[in-house]
Amino acid sequence: MIPVPLLVCVMAAWCAVYLADTLLRWSLTHRISYESWLASRGLMLSPFHVRWQTTMFNRLFAYCARINPRALYLWFNSGLVFGVVAMLGSVLLLIKTLQQTLAQMTTNNPRIGGQQALQVVVPGVNLPTSQLAYFFIALLLSGVVHELGHAVAALREQVRVNGFGMFVFVVYPGAYVDLFTTHLNLISPTQQLRIFCAGVWHNFVLCVAALAFLFLLPVFLFPVYSTGAGAVITEVVQGSPADGPRGLSVGDIVTGLEDCPVRGVEDWTSCLFHLSHFPQSGYCVPVASLQPTFKRLDGTMDCCSNNSLTDLCFSESLNPVFLLTLWLQYACMPVRKMVMGTRVCRTDDDCVANSHAASVCVTPSLENQTRFIRVTHPPNSHMLFVGYPPHLQYAVSLTNFVPRFGFLHLDLPIFLETFCKYVVSLSGALAVVNSVPCFALDGQWMLNAFLEATLATVVTDHQKRELIGFFVLLVGSALLAANVALGLWMVTAR
Repeated sequence: MIPVPLLVCVMAAWCAVYLADTLLRWSLTHRISYESWLASRGLMLSPFHVRWQTTMFNRLFAYCARINPRALYLWFNSGLVFGVVAMLGSVLLLIKTLQQTLAQMTTNNPRIGGQQALQVVVPGVNLPTSQLAYFFIALLLSGVVHELGHAVAALREQVRVNGFGMFVFVVYPGAYVDLFTTHLNLISPTQQLRIFCAGVWHNFVLCVAALAFLFLLPVFLFPVYSTGAGAVITEVVQGSPADGPRGLSVGDIVTGLEDCPVRGVEDWTSCLFHLSHFPQSGYCVPVASLQPTFKRLDGTMDCCSNNSLTDLCFSESLNPVFLLTLWLQYACMPVRKMVMGTRVCRTDDDCVANSHAASVCVTPSLENQTRFIRVTHPPNSHMLFVGYPPHLQYAVSLTNFVPRFGFLHLDLPIFLETFCKYVVSLSGALAVVNSVPCFALDGQWMLNAFLEATLATVVTDHQKRELIGFFVLLVGSALLAANVALGLWMVTAR
């Protein structure tokens, strides 16, 4: 469900803006000055929508349009090819996404929803409020780059740009360029197609650039941050299994989980997955240190007390040599004293081959999904965890980047990583959505120009070409509306 406090704040803010705008427009003393002030600054207000337009960037657009005409010709021709391919690809992607959404609605399988390439994003629901700044800044950047492509392509094709603007609709920011329609209608359909495809082309390029920066981030940060030495703890959830005096702390470097080495966040995740899906590992302990556990008269096993915070019940396989020595299968042992510095084992043979004293392989006696895990984070002693491994994963936040200097902040690489991921997601989503042949999107104008450029000699009647385009746009609009409606219902109703 949509969080009520967030919805109330958004509605209250827009009501206050709209009320103030209405009062000033009705005021006999302030109306003229207020409207003049809005016009001089290029501002326009309407319910849940505020827009700002300016001509201050026109010189920048004109300068970019004059840089290496030959290279720009190849650049925007590449965008034309990409835009045409993206129109077909976006339709196929929407069909697949719609099928996945319907399958999730009927089967209630969360894995299907996680596989979807496109998802409706609602702040405060499936977008954490702590990451709203990343979302809005990345969305605005993607919109600005999108419109920059349109503006430069238009000026290159001798189409005048009236101005550049930004807007906020409800809570979503965006950008736009105002093109001179008369000039736009005078150029050829191929030239129009270059202009209309330039926006999605630049979004794709921005997506690729952000993805490349994300992969090369360890190289860029190498002088000040190192990688491969472990996973650095950046946050510990208070009250979680990792919290406490002998738990993990911000700045600790985790280098291992049991016998699984951890060189980064990916290793941390894979090690926890391995530990949770494979049998519990054992530990080599001397036979002399074991204390026998006997059965009670009622047949139950007298092992550790359930309230013990320091002891743990261990079990040993029915080894004949072991049975002859102590006649026991279970033993209660002080867990930290017994497992610190001991080898991990699977069978007793692992202990015999690497120990001079008589040792056996004992395993914590736990429930099926519960695991005992030693977390190595030098120079501190091991953190001992008993529980469900995913709980340990959710208890901490980590990063691959270890600061080389003490004054460096742990959150800088996380900020860059998170922002790049949002740019990749949102810029890619804008490229896909704007490529859809749908009314009021770039896809509408891309489709019309494409049909005029390709069907003019085949379908000579202009009205028939418009009719073909209308039906294609109708199908594309219905497909996009169905995805948005069902996706919004899936996000907010569950």
